[in-house]
Amino acid sequence: MTPLLRLVRGKEAAAQTLFKRQALEDFATSEDLRASIARLFGEPLTPLEVVARIVADVRSQGDEALRRYSALLDGAAPEAFRVPPERIAQAWERIRPELREALQKAAERIRAFHARQYTSSWLEWDGQGGALGQIVRPLERVGIYAPHGRAPYPSSLLMAAIPARVAGVPEVVVATPFHHGVLNEAILAAAYVAGVEEVYALGGAQAIAALAYGTESVRRVDKIMGPGNLFVVLAKRQVYGTVDIDQLPGPTETLLIADETANPAYVAADLLAQAEHDPLASALLITPSEALAQSVQREVERQVAVLSRRAIIEESLSQRGGIALVANLDEALDLANAYAPEHLCLLTADPWSLVGRVRNAGGIFVGELASEALGDYIVGPSHIMPTAGTARFSSPVNVWDFLKITSIFSVGAPAAREISPAAIVLAEEEGLTAHAEAIRLRLRDLTEGER
Repeated sequence: MTPLLRLVRGKEAAAQTLFKRQALEDFATSEDLRASIARLFGEPLTPLEVVARIVADVRSQGDEALRRYSALLDGAAPEAFRVPPERIAQAWERIRPELREALQKAAERIRAFHARQYTSSWLEWDGQGGALGQIVRPLERVGIYAPHGRAPYPSSLLMAAIPARVAGVPEVVVATPFHHGVLNEAILAAAYVAGVEEVYALGGAQAIAALAYGTESVRRVDKIMGPGNLFVVLAKRQVYGTVDIDQLPGPTETLLIADETANPAYVAADLLAQAEHDPLASALLITPSEALAQSVQREVERQVAVLSRRAIIEESLSQRGGIALVANLDEALDLANAYAPEHLCLLTADPWSLVGRVRNAGGIFVGELASEALGDYIVGPSHIMPTAGTARFSSPVNVWDFLKITSIFSVGAPAAREISPAAIVLAEEEGLTAHAEAIRLRLRDLTEGER
């Protein structure tokens, strides 16, 4: 029988197969998705066309479009989009005690981690009447999308809302789907423990459009955060520029580097945990040990048999999972840095020796006890991390995502005399003679004042 987790030998072969990236739109080619769009919209639109239509309608028609698309896509439209604060508090009381305790503990650890980030303004005087500095202020109003598709993700709400609160954002807003007429209690409870009182029963691209442009019921925000499905991501991309966004997340991904000392049961469990998110999720292993690779293949087959999301896991692993067998850990790191994974897990004899050689990763999980699954919930750093190779240039959600900088300029007479001639040269080189004259006028007055 062919193993569920395929094995590819060699660094180059792995780079061309397991580690070859797809564009965002490439994930939208399934026949089921095309059929669903045609059924709902009455014509064969692409996901991009669907999102463009929804965003344009919400922008021009406001709440009327929100009600129409909520009924069409989420199965129901609420009487009022704003969830009453007492309903949020009620959800906190309704959930089971152990879930309340877990949410509270996670919130405390997330808050403590992000409170360590340096976020101060600064101002430095030069002793000659001039100064330079930066004012660091929080954004005024941030929207967070809390998905509820294949599963609810109250943890994702905590991972965005709490850093926003630590940053000092005064207005944190949550949008979450009114899924077939039901709001998820755990998501509402997470909003409560994160200190969020403004929640809207809105999902999908229509929620993103409402947050970006505003409607009669929803006041626009300055930035939209949080993960979502393909339509949410495409909508965030479309409204970027009107509002800021955190990132354009693709399907979630985990990459493990493991050697012969790794526990194959742990490695297999980590791959399975990743794969259960979504059929499009990627769960990958790089190892120089063939014995470990074969043991992991067997463990995957054994463990998957009893898991509740087996069908999703098997589709994910068969289509996007795999093991790369390489010559050594140097090759493993080369592959990992080129792939720039969302999550990079180091399960080796000396994992800390590898950390400094990692250039591109959303998060580095060091050692066998630091499982990505644990990081998803309670360790402290936000689990909203860059995907699709964007760890080459972007970061996990953090306090700085919710801050903005205003630069301060003040120039005293000595500095103005010193730097103005160079500025005039640069202005004239660019053909901006009014710039040059504005500087020259002041320099002339300063020079004459010295006589």
